[in-house]
Amino acid sequence: MISYPLLLEEFQAILKENTLKFTKQRELVLKFLYENEGHFTPEDIYNLLKQKYPDINIGIATVYRTLSLLETSHIASSISFGVQGKKYELGLKKHHDHLICSKCGKIIEFYDETIEEIQEEIAKKFNFKMTDHTMKIIGLCENCQ
Repeated sequence: MISYPLLLEEFQAILKENTLKFTKQRELVLKFLYENEGHFTPEDIYNLLKQKYPDINIGIATVYRTLSLLETSHIASSISFGVQGKKYELGLKKHHDHLICSKCGKIIEFYDETIEEIQEEIAKKFNFKMTDHTMKIIGLCENCQ
């Protein structure tokens, strides 16, 4: 995976391209995703940053806007939960898919070569050039069954 200093440099370039200022608050959102495994709502990130950095004034709108910019730039990715919103993760990890428990919200990451091959076959069958895909399987985890 990319080192944090290189990622930070890329993020600063993205901010500049979008005529946005580099701020400590924006960097903390990036750093949070880089340092934490898992999937987080903007509210989770906001609350955890406020807890960890009580002296830094960060607004929830800054978290939302920064996550949106990171997702547009392919640094972050999200899983949509419909009206419940999105959960974000660092988008620079190796490709994987998700199993999502509809009862407790647990997210399990997985990779399956067979699924990857079948997707390629389906795309080829329909003369479709696949550039990316997202798979989420919704059901009940072992604990909630």
